[in-house]
Amino acid sequence: MTINVGDAAPDFSMPDADGNIVSLKSLKGQRVILFFYPRDNTPGCTKEACAFRDVYDDLQAKDVAVFGVSTDSAKSHTKFATKHNLPFPLLVDEDGDVGTRYGCYGLKKMYGKEYMGITRSSFIIGPDGVLEKVYRKVKPEPHVAEVVADIESLV
Repeated sequence: MTINVGDAAPDFSMPDADGNIVSLKSLKGQRVILFFYPRDNTPGCTKEACAFRDVYDDLQAKDVAVFGVSTDSAKSHTKFATKHNLPFPLLVDEDGDVGTRYGCYGLKKMYGKEYMGITRSSFIIGPDGVLEKVYRKVKPEPHVAEVVADIESLV
């Protein structure tokens, strides 16, 4: 499934690491960054999450909510968030259902092995629930600066 800028963002309802349910409907009226990443505590994912951490206060000042999403468990998310002082919720998509709806969960290949997993992707969802930006096959290093620049042009 492919979703594009201008499409309604696929609805979701996922628990955060504390078991609180976060849904797209509950975020209506607020701009949202949803970043999907493969695994807690891996090098690229840690760089990306920490980069979002470092700009989090600026994004909050612009009324932008930030959520990280992976297939890791709530327990794993708690350890990851605590270890790196992540101020935003990490959402649990253990079965990859939401990632599938956003077109970033599926068959991956690494070192000759095939497995199901998340392809690093991010989405900016407007206050009206419409996709304003879609980022596919994200590189952790320059990505957050690109998202921040795009947020600046949208607000």
